Amino acid sequence: MNHRSTLAALATAVALAWTPAAFAAPSPAHKVETAPAASAPQAQQQLAALADEYYDAVARFDPVSATQNGDNRFDDQMTMDIVPAVRAKQYALYHSYQKRLKAIPRAQLNRSDRINYDVLAFELKTLLAFEPFPKHLLPLNQMDSIPVTLANFAGGEGSQPIGTVKEYDAYLSRLAKTPAWIDQAIANMREGMAKKIVLPKALMVSALPQFKKLVAADAQSSIYYTPITKLPATFSDADKQRLTNAYRDTIANSLNPALQRLAAFLENEYLPACRDTSGWSALPNGRAWYLANVADATTTALTPEQIHEIGLKEVARIQQQFAVLGPKLGYDGPPSGLPVWVGKQAKFYPFKTEDEVQAVYRNLNALLDTKLPQMFTLMPKAKLDLRLEPELSRATASDHYTSPAADGSRPGVFWSVVNDPAKYNSTGMNTLFLHEGKPGHHFHIALTQEMDQPKFRKFGGNNAFTEGWALYAETLGKDMGLYDDPAQYFGHLNDELLRAVRLVVDTGLHAKGWSREKTIAYMYETLGDQDVAKNQTERYMAWPGQALGYKIGALKIVELREKAKKALGDKFSLPKFHEVVLGDGTLPLALLEKKVNAWIASAK
Repeated sequence: MNHRSTLAALATAVALAWTPAAFAAPSPAHKVETAPAASAPQAQQQLAALADEYYDAVARFDPVSATQNGDNRFDDQMTMDIVPAVRAKQYALYHSYQKRLKAIPRAQLNRSDRINYDVLAFELKTLLAFEPFPKHLLPLNQMDSIPVTLANFAGGEGSQPIGTVKEYDAYLSRLAKTPAWIDQAIANMREGMAKKIVLPKALMVSALPQFKKLVAADAQSSIYYTPITKLPATFSDADKQRLTNAYRDTIANSLNPALQRLAAFLENEYLPACRDTSGWSALPNGRAWYLANVADATTTALTPEQIHEIGLKEVARIQQQFAVLGPKLGYDGPPSGLPVWVGKQAKFYPFKTEDEVQAVYRNLNALLDTKLPQMFTLMPKAKLDLRLEPELSRATASDHYTSPAADGSRPGVFWSVVNDPAKYNSTGMNTLFLHEGKPGHHFHIALTQEMDQPKFRKFGGNNAFTEGWALYAETLGKDMGLYDDPAQYFGHLNDELLRAVRLVVDTGLHAKGWSREKTIAYMYETLGDQDVAKNQTERYMAWPGQALGYKIGALKIVELREKAKKALGDKFSLPKFHEVVLGDGTLPLALLEKKVNAWIASAK
């Protein structure tokens, strides 16, 4: 998923503009109710036009992310946001949109449009906060890059459909435009080398094998040629021949040579110039850059130091629960050693094949269909599919979710990453599926796309709500009996521990001067898995702040639920609470809190 986030600096100011009357509980239907009075058609029209223009500008600026977010209108376009002139033009647009938004009389808008107004104001403030920072000089890493993303699209099972002649042509169009992206990326990285804005060396060591693997011996053996190996029988002979020739020629004459240039540049020039430091604060103006990332990821005004302390307290709390749980699993050592012990028990590795792993998830999916209606009155229409992560990205990928297509042609997908079935630990499967599948990402993201909202809200969002909701969804397993098995409850606590550890190590890396080695050592000591410690540490090094939204968002939702239960007593309804949280789509946390408080007041 692509998570566009929001800046905390605006949170208080925007929240203060929201009156309790604006937060009447949403309708159980997907379409949010609007107040019938005091709405000026001109203000509404201005906002609607601006919202659509803003979304289209963002989608055209980064059409690959639009594809990943379920909008397939721009599947033939290439993201060129790393071109300095394109980037400058985009920021000029954001400034103009912000000025136009401020000129719209918010007081004349109805309830749903006031929400749209405030979220758009929040997003623009966030985007403009990043204008001083040269992200385009760091165009790739081991976690994401255009060439790898397009390679993962090649099978036609991901976010970009490849099944009709038009879709084959759209993907081919992207392949033809990829060499220009690659050459711009190389030019940017050379500028970054001159300005000391480069990746940590460890990240390039991890990324380099990916880019080498993309270089093919010939066009027919390229991963990008995969669509031609799956040409539908329904295509005409003329289309089959034309597409085969076009894919072969584009890959052989343009794309593969560009990939060779990229791999050679990364290995021979960029890797030797990469930095030995680990954190973002080591970059020029890096502290300010990281603070923008923190605000973006959490939608709060929390400082890295405050988040670090929250993380330490959460780690301690969860390890106290380990002390109670350990003996139930047959473990009598110190709580901090429980993850290591569990990781060594053969009984928690029962799988021999990928299909056996998938069967557990399929059974769990069916079980949840019987349990979730007791907790939710608001559920998406889109189906959830279960698939294995493509081989190319398995080594560095984490289990994840991709959103449905906006037109309903593709379901939401839970992608499980099974590198070796014999090493796939069974204890974390229930909590993982609740997070990545349902009622986590699928309920939130698919439902949001089905709401009557502007496109920028359907396909955008922020990390704190998105990941916070998914982590909160994991806690619902206890209410459904999914953690009655002590091994599955350990899996839940262990995953929660990972999210707490993230608060400690992300801020440690980027604000407190922790090295990669110190971070890996802390994670290994706390989580007991060397591979997780390495991969997760390098993820945080590549995506500063991104991992903070999970725990900060979940803690806020749990806090609001407990507040509502205490205030409403017998009047509290868990399905209604979930409806209130999800019913207006993704919100910055300050706006979510204001909304829940108003619901509590009205329910009393």
